[in-house]
Amino acid sequence: MKILLIGASGTVGRAVAARLAHHQLITASRHDSDFPVDITDQTSIQRLFERTGPVDAIIATTGSLHFAPLAEMTPEQFGIGIASKLMGQVNLVLIGQHYLNEQGSITLTGGILSHDPIRQGSNASTVNAALEGFVRGAAIELGRQRRINLVSPDMLAESAGVYGSFFPGHAGVSGEHVAGAYVKSVEGAQTGQIYRLWGVTGHGA
Repeated sequence: MKILLIGASGTVGRAVAARLAHHQLITASRHDSDFPVDITDQTSIQRLFERTGPVDAIIATTGSLHFAPLAEMTPEQFGIGIASKLMGQVNLVLIGQHYLNEQGSITLTGGILSHDPIRQGSNASTVNAALEGFVRGAAIELGRQRRINLVSPDMLAESAGVYGSFFPGHAGVSGEHVAGAYVKSVEGAQTGQIYRLWGVTGHGA
């Protein structure tokens, strides 16, 4: 399969790339020298797909969020997650669907904060919940046997040293473990699914 992986330079993106290396893999990111893309810019997304041509799978493991106390959050700061992780991935679908082959798949990335909020995480909770709704809605309309799913990971174990204090009671999951859900989405047959890769938490989620 010809697979476009956007966000290949991150922890999850690298793990996904390793698991899908037996396919024809095209990697793209903001700082990629061969296939640069800014997902907040529709023109940049359009240029990317014009360069790649038709693909069998699109994977997005990218998108920025803003973490801050709600009382201090400005509309501009809240808009970071809306413009990047939410609309950036939505626009990848809206534009990319026209370059997706029959029986192709799209896999987006959400996160546990859609269901398990933390302090300073209102932007992430909003964006991740919206992405889940978009995937469910888009799944019934793609047509041509094309599929769309979303991977919802917990805090990454690799990031626990930096972010662990914000996720009390979370064991975290490894990037390698999370990568398996992307493989399932690409090589499997399901659509409209939210693949939750959540570790053990204090409330049993």
